[in-house]
Amino acid sequence: MAKQLLASTTLLVLLVAVLAAGHLPAATPAESSTIFCNMTQEGLNACKPAVTKSNPADPSLACCAALSSADLGCLCNFKNTNPKTMRLMGVDPDLAMKLPAKCNIPPPANC
Repeated sequence: MAKQLLASTTLLVLLVAVLAAGHLPAATPAESSTIFCNMTQEGLNACKPAVTKSNPADPSLACCAALSSADLGCLCNFKNTNPKTMRLMGVDPDLAMKLPAKCNIPPPANC
């Protein structure tokens, strides 16, 4: 149960990042489009349908790939320091907490 909670927390952070991506400045080609916690805009966008309340989709392969290469420690830090931002971005915490398990991604330590 603790492992699932940790994974859910990580996912919640990722989802906030996905929704916030539209509010972040676009990366230049020289920045290789990495914009947040080692995720690209494309990766963030790929996860968005899986964390929205109205008719959520299962996470896509692109979403899981993006999540697997993300800096999960960075995402945990964002979640822990910006809890209100997650709510403001429309992230459904219940849906977000299911992503790591659905993507078979191990949770970060001490999240």
